[in-house]
Amino acid sequence: MSGLSIFRRLTPTTRCVTNVVLNSCRAPASFFHSSPDSTVEVHSQEQEVVIALGSNVGDRLNNFDEALKLMRKLGIDITRHGCLYETEPAYVTDQPRFLNSAIRGVTKFGPHELLGVLKNIEKDMGRTDGIRYGPRPIDLDILLYGKYRINSDRLIVPHERIWERPFVLAPLVDLLGSDVDSDIVACWHSLSIHPGGIFESWEKLGGQSLIGKDGMKRVLPVGKSLWDWSVKTSVMGILNVTPDSFSDGGKYQSVEDAVSQARLLISQGADIIDIGAQSTRPMASKISPEEEVERLIPVLEAILKMPEAEGKFLSVDTFYSQVASEAVSKGAHFVNDVSGGQLDSKMLDVVAELKVPYVAMHMRGNPSTMQNRENLEYDDVCKDVASELCMRARDAELSGIPAWKIIVDPGIGFSKNTEHNLDILIGLPTIRKEIARKSLAVSHAPLLIGPSRKRFLGDICSHSAARDRDPATVASVTTGVLGGANIVRVHNVRDNVDAVRLCDAMLERRTSFAG
Repeated sequence: MSGLSIFRRLTPTTRCVTNVVLNSCRAPASFFHSSPDSTVEVHSQEQEVVIALGSNVGDRLNNFDEALKLMRKLGIDITRHGCLYETEPAYVTDQPRFLNSAIRGVTKFGPHELLGVLKNIEKDMGRTDGIRYGPRPIDLDILLYGKYRINSDRLIVPHERIWERPFVLAPLVDLLGSDVDSDIVACWHSLSIHPGGIFESWEKLGGQSLIGKDGMKRVLPVGKSLWDWSVKTSVMGILNVTPDSFSDGGKYQSVEDAVSQARLLISQGADIIDIGAQSTRPMASKISPEEEVERLIPVLEAILKMPEAEGKFLSVDTFYSQVASEAVSKGAHFVNDVSGGQLDSKMLDVVAELKVPYVAMHMRGNPSTMQNRENLEYDDVCKDVASELCMRARDAELSGIPAWKIIVDPGIGFSKNTEHNLDILIGLPTIRKEIARKSLAVSHAPLLIGPSRKRFLGDICSHSAARDRDPATVASVTTGVLGGANIVRVHNVRDNVDAVRLCDAMLERRTSFAG
């Protein structure tokens, strides 16, 4: 029965059962009705649903993580996540700021059965009836259910006030690709009060112009903090504690030398220190996770003790889940994986359990094979990289890493030739646009680029020594930031900090002119 669903109406007072055939989302809202002492349940195939999350009491990030865990455990298969927003409270304004997002998933629960599951999660996490629109540790609301409108005394889907709430519409829009790519998405658009669908509803409220204002920020959780990466471009300083990295291999192998370099990078303006204990240059020798841990952890622990490191983020550059786990347990803030989860089958599950941000980089093959001919074949490098990054992000989300914890990196220098690298640097807006066709949430994620001292710069500028490529690095960083990069990973922090400050100033002027 395509487009139809069998509902069962159960009246507790009589226990009689009546089978009713209900239409899809084209039915008017008034079609769905139940009396106060009845429930309406779906008994058919799985349904796609969208559920909103909100929290403004206690540890808001932990509340979100716990709610996601419980939803999965109880029968809601989460497939996508919106971005994470910190927002001013609505209606009752004398209360703490909220975190808001939404998830897209699949469930066999009927609509009222699903409502009951969500209300039980709220109760188990400490929510009481309290004040309407008042403070709560977790708030879970069904925004969309399959292709159906539902209007009962217990449940209205979609709720009529969705269309006036930016904190609900923003993550809802994130969950839909910018193309109407499926019947269910087309149906959801038809549920909007505006003829242009949910996107028009969002634009009517202000759309992207609302993001970054005092009342609504898009944020990424790092530790116990919320990072608004849109405020300025962040500089990630590279610290290689390896004997064989292409630029500075062997220079910072001792803990003392590594700490000294970290202190220098921070003094020059680094916002993030990226510590790597295994070289990923082309044809680098692969070491075991045990050896990588042995190199990495003493340096990480020493840097964490530095007063200068207070307020800075530390990332671990690894493709091993064991190394990621050890580093995060010692205090690393996030995981930077050049393989996007492709070189260790446990990586994504481990990062999901660690509950830290994850950098998913684009690479084909491994460091020994990434420059093979078959890994350098692209029809359109920007579109192909975007598509493959979407698959990496999709894998991460299905493993339990929310989109609001994902950072994407197009992998300059990894399975790319000189022309590919140039195309990526000037094509960052295209990459974002292509990602948006599949996932607006991932397209809004922080974008990291790492062109620093790469071989293609030496080939273009005729510099065989990596250190001589710093001016070309500054030029490539400038191009990338003006094209939308949010984080730049560099060896020479001092010169690139100046470059991104100038770029940020130019971007601010561009925005003021556009306004």
